[in-house]
Amino acid sequence: MCKNPIGLFDSGVGGTSIFKAIHELLPNESTIYLADSANAPYGPKGKDWIINRSKNNTEFLLEQNCKLIVLACNTATTNAISFLRETYNVQFIGIEPAIKPASLNTKTKTIGVLATKGTLSSALFQEALSIYKANVKIVEQVGEGIVPLIESGKLYSDEMTMLLKSYLEPMVEANIDYLVLGCTHYPYLIPQLEALLPQHIKIIDSCDAVAIQTKHILSQFDLENNSNEKSIQKFYTNGKVEVLKSLVSPLDEIQKKEF
Repeated sequence: MCKNPIGLFDSGVGGTSIFKAIHELLPNESTIYLADSANAPYGPKGKDWIINRSKNNTEFLLEQNCKLIVLACNTATTNAISFLRETYNVQFIGIEPAIKPASLNTKTKTIGVLATKGTLSSALFQEALSIYKANVKIVEQVGEGIVPLIESGKLYSDEMTMLLKSYLEPMVEANIDYLVLGCTHYPYLIPQLEALLPQHIKIIDSCDAVAIQTKHILSQFDLENNSNEKSIQKFYTNGKVEVLKSLVSPLDEIQKKEF
């Protein structure tokens, strides 16, 4: 069981940002990553659809004997993780926007959250929001259009620049000093965000926190792979293979698969 892979799934290629953090921290662990790019983004599709799709993704990863499953997708986490934990006998790790550290460290008492509609409208996000919004102003922005651009290979494009400017300007005007990224696609935007934002605004994502939690759960349930065998990283996508290839190592195994 310890040598079995860690499973990860996302609505597309964005969750590879989570994969990279996990692989850097836990290089001995093999992984299987499922990019459901044909259905990205999940946000507009509604909770029932997201739960059913997350169920389908989970069952695929369990068929590959995954010992732990990471929902490398904020929208899947906020809408489906409770159902998955109740349904399957495997440990799940989810992703939540890092509102807590931003809220505790803000000097201007105003933070921005850039996330998908599915994440911002979820009960889990609203619950987290309610804890901090009494003392901190939280400026929410739906990142509509960002995920499709990344999935189509237009990460660095004029369209992306214009879109980001339109989303960031109201946040800057509101005097935010932290920007929380609430989608696993968005860490790939950090170089562009840093170029567009004033230098004093700090950007926070959840990648490292998820990697640390993964290590903790593996240790807690005696699932760590302590062998000296070389780990294997496999990727499956029902979208554009070349987009996924552009974000991971050329040595990693990538397969086109309908699921």
